[in-house]
Amino acid sequence: MSTTSAQQARRSALDSALDVGRAPFPGAGSNGALQWVDRVLRGTGQVVFQANWLTGLLILVAIGINSPVYLVAAVVGVAASTATALLLRMEHGMVDAGLTGFNGCLFGIGLVAYLSRDFTAGSWPSALVWAYVVVGAAMTTVMLSAIGSLLGSRTTPALTSPFVFTAWIFLFATLRFSRLVPGPLLDPSLPTPLVHGDVYPLGTWFLGTFKGIAEIFFQDNWVSGLVILLAIAVNSRMSALMGLLGSVLGVGVAMLSGARATTIALGLFGFNAALTAMALGGVFFVLNRAGFCYTLFGVVVTVWAWATMSVLLSPVGMPTFTSAFVLVGWVFIIGKAGFRAVVPIDPGLSTYPEDNLRRWRADQLS
Repeated sequence: MSTTSAQQARRSALDSALDVGRAPFPGAGSNGALQWVDRVLRGTGQVVFQANWLTGLLILVAIGINSPVYLVAAVVGVAASTATALLLRMEHGMVDAGLTGFNGCLFGIGLVAYLSRDFTAGSWPSALVWAYVVVGAAMTTVMLSAIGSLLGSRTTPALTSPFVFTAWIFLFATLRFSRLVPGPLLDPSLPTPLVHGDVYPLGTWFLGTFKGIAEIFFQDNWVSGLVILLAIAVNSRMSALMGLLGSVLGVGVAMLSGARATTIALGLFGFNAALTAMALGGVFFVLNRAGFCYTLFGVVVTVWAWATMSVLLSPVGMPTFTSAFVLVGWVFIIGKAGFRAVVPIDPGLSTYPEDNLRRWRADQLS
C-alpha cells in the first residue's frame, strides 16, 4: 500500500469513528426520551457549530468541571428553548439538528452568571430566577424565528443574536425588580482610555487562549477550554484548529494593540474571535486559501469590535456577550455577494468544514 493510500485509509477510519456522534443518539429513533437527549446535546454542540451529540456531551462535562450551577443552567436553557420550538411546531429538521437549542443554552448560563454573586463558580438561583431563565430561554426561540425572517434564514444565519438580544432585555429588566438582583459585574462605569501598555507574562498567552475558548460558555477555567476544544475536534478537527487559531490571534492582536494583561488573561479577547474563526472558517465559507485569509481578516476585526462594544455598553453596565461575533459575522456573510474570491456555503446545506471542503472540491472536478 502506498503512503498516500495508507493516509487515506487512516483518514477514512478516523472519519468513520467521528461519525458516531453525528449519527442519532443510541436508541433515539425509537425512544422519545432518548430523542429528547439527542436534541439537548446537539443544541449544546451547536453553540460552536457542531451538530454532534458527543460534542454536546463533552461540552457539558467541560462546564461541569468548572461549575455544577452552570451545567444545570445550560441544560435548563437548551431544554426550554427546544421545548418551545416543538410546542410552536418549528421545522423538525431544525429542532433535530439542535438549531433551536444553542441560543437557549447560552441564555441559561449567561443569565445565571450575571445574576450570581460569584461569576466564576456561579450561585444557585432562586425558584424565581429559574423561572426567569426558562421564560427567557423560550424567548430566544421566538427571537430566532423573528430574526431569521428578517435576514432570510437560508442566506444569512441568525448566529447567536437571539441570545444576545434576549439576554440584554432580561438583564436590563432586573434593575427594576427587587427580587431579581443583578450580580456585581452588572456595574455601570465610564470607560477611560489606557495610557500605558502592560507587560505580558508568558502565561498570559496560555490563559488568554484557553480561557478564550471556555468563555464562549462563560467558564473562567482553562481546563474547561481544553475539554471544549476536544469536544469540537470530536466532530471537526478543522473547526477545533480554527477555534484555537481564532483565540490565539485574538490574544495576539489584543497584545499588539496594548490591551490590559488581566483582560487578556481572562479570555475576553478570545471567545468572540474563536467563534468568528469557526463560523467563517469552514462553516459558512469553504476553507480554501481565500476563505482562510478572509477568516483571519474577520478575526482581527472581531477583536477591535469586541473592544468597541465593551466601551459602548460599559456606561449601562451591560456585558458584550457575543455581540462582536454577531456583528462581524453578519457583515462578512452578507458581504459575500460582492466577492468572487471566497466561496460561500448555503447555511441550509452546510454540515461541517471537512465535508463542506470535500463537496466543493468534488464540484470543482466535475
